[in-house]
Amino acid sequence: MRKILFFILLSFACVNGVAQVGGKHVYSFLNLAHGPRQSALGGKVITLFDYDPSAAILNPASINTEMHNQIALNYTNYIADVNYGTAAYALQLGETNHVLHAGVNYINYGTFDGYDPNGNFTNTFTGGDVALSFGYAYAIPNIPIRVGANAKFISSKLEQYSSFGVAMDLGAMYLAPDSDLRISVVARNIGTQVTAYHETYESLPFELLLGVSNQLENLPLRWHITLDNMQKWKIGFANPNRTEVGLDGTEKEESVTFIDHALRHVIIGVELFPESIINLRLGYNFRRGEELRIEEQRAFAGLNAGFSIKLNSFRVSYGYAKYSAAASSNYFGLNIDF
Repeated sequence: MRKILFFILLSFACVNGVAQVGGKHVYSFLNLAHGPRQSALGGKVITLFDYDPSAAILNPASINTEMHNQIALNYTNYIADVNYGTAAYALQLGETNHVLHAGVNYINYGTFDGYDPNGNFTNTFTGGDVALSFGYAYAIPNIPIRVGANAKFISSKLEQYSSFGVAMDLGAMYLAPDSDLRISVVARNIGTQVTAYHETYESLPFELLLGVSNQLENLPLRWHITLDNMQKWKIGFANPNRTEVGLDGTEKEESVTFIDHALRHVIIGVELFPESIINLRLGYNFRRGEELRIEEQRAFAGLNAGFSIKLNSFRVSYGYAKYSAAASSNYFGLNIDF
């Protein structure tokens, strides 16, 4: 166990410390929650290891034989007129332990009115992105570690501009042989734009995640802890709307402490009755909760919840994510066992 933890910590030291997060990259839709289960557990859980093939879109090391002939279809009513969804399927090769995985992410930004520089209406236009991925996982002999990889092909079109990119995800998962403990590390969106929208090539939204999960011995509850965006430590910022003005007119910016930076990497989630017909889920995203928090108003930003119900070969799921008093998202999912 000490060697495994040392390996994970060492992987952080190899990452460029000046990597950026949020609003500075192309194809940012790749980091959205991939369905109601992910959303309900906080948005980025990389320690799922069961029947759900959509988990492999986030962590290819989770690909396993329980996913064989399972298809997951997810749809999200996001913010304003934006909608997105995912689909995933896994296939076991014969009687072997080899499983292939395929997934697709898409997002539709809705319809926009176009105007020329003089403010005259020109036409309406749409925008959208799609990514197709293929994955495989391998169990290392004699040690309880699985490694996996996804290859992704990304297409984007915004009005008359289009772009194409390629990327890959690399993941590793430790499955404790004598308990339900799982430890995962994933490096996502390692790639580049092949074709730029115009002349400027932009970077992809690379992120490094670490996850730990375990199931309680005497209670049907599994907890998940995820640390996201570990490629950059200081992801907090001083919110200008929280600047304090003193009696003498001096302004004092919000203080972002070491603890503030640490907590904004944390996502927690719990699943009650994880292996039962009815599954209840709850999660909290600390970064979302802090950045979207409104002073002197309780808006429950960062809070997520959901459930799933299994009906024979079908599993219906729902997730709810709260962003602010004025914004939330609904996630719908269907898993089919063929």
